[in-house]
This record gives sequence, structure tokens and C-alpha cells, in this order.
Amino acid sequence: MARALVDAHKKGVLLERSEQLALLAEQLEAVTRNKAGRMVLVGGEAGVGKTALVRHFADSQAGARVLIGACDPLFTPRPLGPLLDIAQATQGEFLDVVLAGRHPHDITTALARDLRRRPATVILEDLQWTDDATLDVLRLLGHRLDDVPALIVVTYRDDELDRSHPLRLLLGELRTETTVRMKLGRLSAEAVNELARPSGMDGAELYRQTGGNPFFVTEVLAAGDADIPHSVRDAVLARAGRVSPEARSLLDAVATVPPRAEIWLLEALAPNEFGRLDECIASGMLLADGSGATFRHELARIAVAETVSPDRALALNRRALVILSQPPRGTADLARLAHHAEAARDAGAVLRFAPAAGARAAALGAHREAAAHYARALAYSEGMPARKLAELLQHHSHECFLIDRFDPAIASEKRALDIYREMADRIKEGDSLQRLSHLQRCGGRSREADESIHAAIDILETQPESRELCVAYAGMAMVCMNADDIEGTFKHGPMAISLAERFGDTESLVHVLNTIGTMEMLTGELRAGREKLERSLELALEAGYDEHVGRAYLNLADVMVRLRIYEGFDALIERGLDYCTGHGLDLWRLYLHDSQAEAQMQRGHFTEAVQTADLVLRNHETYLPRFLALVVVGRVRARRGDPEVWRALDEARAMASAGIELQLLGVASAARAEAAWLEGRLEAIGGETEEAFQLALRLRSRTCLGELAVWRRRAGIQDGELPIEVPEQWAAELDGDHVRAGQIWTELGCPYDAALALSGSRDETSLRDSLAELQRLGARTAAAVAARRLRELGARGLPRGPRETTRENAFQLTQRETEVLELVAQGLRDADIAERLFLSEKTVNHHVSAILRKLGVSTRTQAAAQLR
Repeated sequence: MARALVDAHKKGVLLERSEQLALLAEQLEAVTRNKAGRMVLVGGEAGVGKTALVRHFADSQAGARVLIGACDPLFTPRPLGPLLDIAQATQGEFLDVVLAGRHPHDITTALARDLRRRPATVILEDLQWTDDATLDVLRLLGHRLDDVPALIVVTYRDDELDRSHPLRLLLGELRTETTVRMKLGRLSAEAVNELARPSGMDGAELYRQTGGNPFFVTEVLAAGDADIPHSVRDAVLARAGRVSPEARSLLDAVATVPPRAEIWLLEALAPNEFGRLDECIASGMLLADGSGATFRHELARIAVAETVSPDRALALNRRALVILSQPPRGTADLARLAHHAEAARDAGAVLRFAPAAGARAAALGAHREAAAHYARALAYSEGMPARKLAELLQHHSHECFLIDRFDPAIASEKRALDIYREMADRIKEGDSLQRLSHLQRCGGRSREADESIHAAIDILETQPESRELCVAYAGMAMVCMNADDIEGTFKHGPMAISLAERFGDTESLVHVLNTIGTMEMLTGELRAGREKLERSLELALEAGYDEHVGRAYLNLADVMVRLRIYEGFDALIERGLDYCTGHGLDLWRLYLHDSQAEAQMQRGHFTEAVQTADLVLRNHETYLPRFLALVVVGRVRARRGDPEVWRALDEARAMASAGIELQLLGVASAARAEAAWLEGRLEAIGGETEEAFQLALRLRSRTCLGELAVWRRRAGIQDGELPIEVPEQWAAELDGDHVRAGQIWTELGCPYDAALALSGSRDETSLRDSLAELQRLGARTAAAVAARRLRELGARGLPRGPRETTRENAFQLTQRETEVLELVAQGLRDADIAERLFLSEKTVNHHVSAILRKLGVSTRTQAAAQLR
């Protein structure tokens, strides 16, 4: 009977799955044929049969190498949990790297090397429970599949991913040309009826009660009751109720120790009931291999766990805690120990294991999990020694900062600050204030950040010179740099360098070299500034200061964008993204995407700019990265005539107004001035730019002042001669030389700005060049401005720009280009397409070139993926 139930279960979840199995087989064949990797994402609700599908597919690959890892339903997931499962199967270098707790970058490299030696199908299950470090490995691997001959299959519950779920954010970043998405649906009424027929159960009623969820259906059939249970839980418990009392107690023990109960653990946890393991397996409740036992589905485990009485659950968790702390081999799993310590309500054990688990998670780049472990410890911190509590709070604060959760980060640092004040530890108080300043600035509280860093220095300067004072000077220099305070940056930066050299403080030296180098580049000292930035990056890499490496990448990228320096920019972004992803620096990665999006916009790649900005906007917890992405989206919408321009720009303005920094206020003001100008509301530009313009004058910010002055001049505002020299592209237009301004912008690689500069000319030829370029870029609103000025000059025969069907196309493809792309996606060659569409092969070749340019891709395969 038990075997029949298992067969029914397998048959149930694999009914109506032939299409999905064929797709998996097709992707594996493509991997084998092309010696390049593919990724398949399998989504669906709990119980819909994701595991059964991928395991059936794995079993069908006779003799092939299959590696399987699953995520844990713990309170806080184990870092690299599914990858540890795989590593234990592979052994060798990959296992060594995972066990050593190396960064995701190193782990990805080792895994890729292993898969190149021995290609495999890699199955990662239940990624809705995954940790940050595993996601980083998957993100890196997804971008390296071109030379990794592996099929990566990922399963997840798509109905459990909210808008800010880390997995949802990752799914949006994966390369479309190597990724296939699959959604499993429930069984049809016909399939349920077929399953029910042998049992004599009413198939229509079974479908009505279960909705066709395969797991629910098979649990009802396995229970064998005449009355159909009303929920999955009832169905599971009905099935569990058929085993002996001893076997039922063993099920309770297995349910208490997710994700699986190792044989040695189960034997010690339930010695009197252990002999009933075969009965539990025969009943279909448990699955087992040579090393452990687990429930067939997490839904079944939860259903059983919810029925365990509180006192028995407490006893089981306490026993599990003792057993797991002394495993028969290897080291204890800190995440599991922290889980059971909390479930056992053992405060001492929580404070022993949770901080240790947090430190390990942080070292692996799993900062979300690290923050959760530290938060767990803080919940049990009553009576903890004051200094240790303050240190725990600062660990929690820092991990929250790394995952862009600034409210809890600031709250924990403030609690630590209060403790140091109560202890009358002035140096620690000053150090806590400088930490707080950094958090406040990144969290959009610029005024508070300014107050905190000044208070920190006031305190630390009254004490003997210390490393903490050095860090505070470096922090003050950074605050000044972010506020475009040139004088303040160059005052406090050298003070920090002097102390850093005296105390041998390499980390502070790295930090302040970055800051001074950034400001030097922005003030025109390009060579000296870049040397300092690159020296900062070199030192940080040598010393392993991950966050400073990330800061060097993002500051250098930001300066290059602000100065319109694109030589080497794409390579820098690629290296920076790779490093930040591989070292768990998600916040830095978002900043780099911001710079990438802004550069794409500046270079006229509007579609790509919006797509990149969207990667940032999907993360709803961000602050500064969100601001910059909103500006990009708002400006591109304004240029193309897309809807909801002001929704993005209003939010950006509100964020800028909350602080005191020109780099926010100036960017938001310039974007809003452009949008108003494109709408023909010239009278609004003075009000939109006045505050930022006056601040730029006071701070003598060359780049910001130049851009704002030009927008004001375009609105007819005469500000007189500027007190400082602004970059030549803006200076030329302010001098009335629109043609020269256009030439400079063109040399910089900014076609939209070049065309916009020419649109201010009264020369018909220049205006026609402007119109043609703006139409080519898809900047419909700006093109309308140029066309209107041409008509005012009496020009005739103006080009109409893209047709309506082209404008409706997201990539600005003409109707003919769309037809060609559809045939390219079918694998047709140019000659075949020419014959199909009655065109010359040369014409088709021109269409294909235009399609690749508009889609921003380099191959026909990538273009076909964009269409899909």
C-alpha cells in the first residue's frame, strides 16, 4: 500500500508536466551542444510539484552528473546552505573553499572551475529561503555561464516573494539570453479525476476542495478517508494519524530539526522511537537516504510541528541544542545552534551562538542573515555587561548599514552611544558619534550627520591623540566632500593623513586618500586625484578592506560620470560590480548601477539607462541609490515624452530637500529644470533652480554651477558673469557659441547634450542636425522643440521622425525591423529573411545592424533573447 501511495504521489505531481520536462531537456541539450551554461527558473506555489519535477528530470539523466542543494526553513538561513550540500558531494577544492568561509567571489570561481572540469546539472531548491551569500554566488555564476557548461535549475515559491525580497531582485538582474523562466500551475480537473479514479473518490469534489494543488491531492488520496479534509494540514495529519504512537513521536522529532534529521542526530534525539524510522518511511511521511531523514515536503513538516505540544517542543529543542553542539565530525553549525537556542528559550545559548553565527555570516557576505543573528542576540541581552552590549549593538548597526536598513542601524548606534556616555568613555563616545554621522548621511539625514561629526571631533580633540580622532578627521573630510565643501575637504583630509601615518592606520589612510582624490578630480586636478583614488583602491585590495574597495570603485565611477570621462568606464563598472557582488557589498553594487545608468543616459542609451535604474528601484529599502535612479528615470521619460515624469522627479526633489547637500539638490534641480524646459514652462525654471544655483555659487562647484547656469540661460535668465570657470561645454553655450558647445559634447561622447546645445542656435543647418540627432535618439520631446524653432525660421520639409508604430515600440524599432527581429529569433539567416520579406540581403543586413544598435546588444542570439 505504501509503495502504491508513493507511486500515486509521483504520478500526481508529474501529470501535465511533459511540456516542462521537455523544456528542461531542451536546455540541457543546448548546454551540451554549445559548451555554455543555461539557467532555468522554476516558480510556483508550495505543493505544486517543483521538487518532484526537477528530481524526476535529474533521475532521467542516466549516468549524468547531477548536484542538488536545498535551502533551509530555519528562522535565519545558514549561509551557503545549498552550496554546502553540493560541495559535500563534489569534495575537492570547492568543498575546501566553502568550508573555509571564503567570499562568494572565491566560491563562484571554485564552483565554475569544478563545472568546467566535470559539467553537471546543478539543482538549487527553495530559494525563497536562501541567504545573501548564496544569492551572490548565483548572481556571479549567472554572468559567467558563457564558459561554464552547466545547467543551473532554481526552484522557488513565487507567491512568497514580496517586492523587496532579495531573490526577486536577483531574478531581475539575470541575463535574459541565458535564462529561461518556468511557472508550474496546478493540476486540471481532468488530471485530478484521473488520480482519484482508482480510489473510488469523487474526483470533481476532490478538485473543488484541493483546487488541483498536487501535494494536497496526493495527501488526501494517501489518507484514504471517505471525507475530504478541508486543508493540507488536515490531510497531512490524517495520514500521520495512521502510524503507531511511537512512529508519531519520531515524526515530532524530525519536524523539530529542519531541514533534515541526520541519522546520528535522530538516534540521540529520540532513542526510544528511533526503531520506528522504517514505519515512517513506509507510510510515505518521510524520505530517507543513508545519512538522514526528512519530510516529503515542508508543508508536511510544518503541519506536524504545529501539533507538537509546547513543553515537548521545548524539550526536543533543548536536547537538539546539546546534541548539535557536539557533532560526531566536523564543526558545529552555528546557524542551527542559534535556531535551536532561540526555540529552546535558552538566553545563555542564544548569546553564545547567535553573535558567533552573525560574525560567520558577515564574513561570508551574508549580511542580511548576520543582521538577523545580531538582532536575535539583542532580544536576549538583558543583564549583559554594558561594554559587550554596546559592541553587540554596533555589530548589528554595521550589518544593517550594509543591507541599506538605516533606521535600525541608526537606532542601534544611538543605543551604543548612550551606553558609552553612561560609562563616561569619551573616546568611545566620540568614535560612536563619527559612526553615527556616517549612518545618518547615508540614510538621508545630512543635517544630523553634520552635527554628529562635529560633536565627535569636539570630544576627541579634548583627549590624547588617538586612532579614533584620525577616523573622525577622515569622516569629516568625507562629509565635506559629499557637501561639495572644497575647503573643508582639503583641511581635514591632510589632518587625517598625518595621524594615520603616525598610528600606522592603513585603513584610515585608504579612506582619506579616496576622499581627497575624489575632490581633486572634481576640482580639475585629474591626474593627481586619480592617482590617489587608484592608490586607495590598491591599498584596500592588498589589505582586504572590502568596503573601502567598494567605495573606491563607486567614487571613481561617480567622478567619471560627473566629468563625462568614459574611457575605461565600462571595464571599471564591470570590475566593480563583480567585486561588490562577490564580497556581499549590495549597497555599493546599487551605487555602481546608478553610475552605470547615468552614463548610459548621458551617452544616449535611454532604454538601457532605464533598465539599469530599474535594478536599483526594485530594491525598495534603498535611499541614496534610489534618489539617483529616480533622476535617471525622470529625465529619460521627459526626453522621450513618456508618462509620469513628475512622479519620479517629485520624489527625487523631496529626498534632496531633506538634506543639505548640493550633489543631491543640484542634480534634482537640473533634472526638473530640463523637464520644465521640454514642456515649454520656461517661467518655472528660475524657481526650480534658484536654491541650488545659489548654493553652487557659494561652494564654487564647477560642474553643478555650469549645468544650472545653462538651464537658467535657456529660460532667458541672465545671471551675469560667473565668479569661477565652469567646464568648457557649458561655458561655450553661456558664451552663445552653440556650435562649439555641440562639438565639445560630441567629443565627450554625449549626443543628446550635443543636439540640445545645437537646438539653441539660430542657424538652420545646426538646427536640422539637432533635430535629426534627437529623432535618432528617440528624444521626441526635445526633437519637437528643435522642429518648432526650425518652423519659426521658416524651414520646410522637416523629417517627421519615427512613425507611430515605432514610437509605441519600447526599443524604437520600426514595423519592418520588428518583422526582421521575429525572423532572426526563429534562427533564419539574412538570405532566408530577404527571401521571406522580398528584400535584398544587403537591406536585411542593414536592418539587423539597426536592431542590434537599438537593443544595445552585440549578437543575434542576444537580440532574440530581448524579443522573448
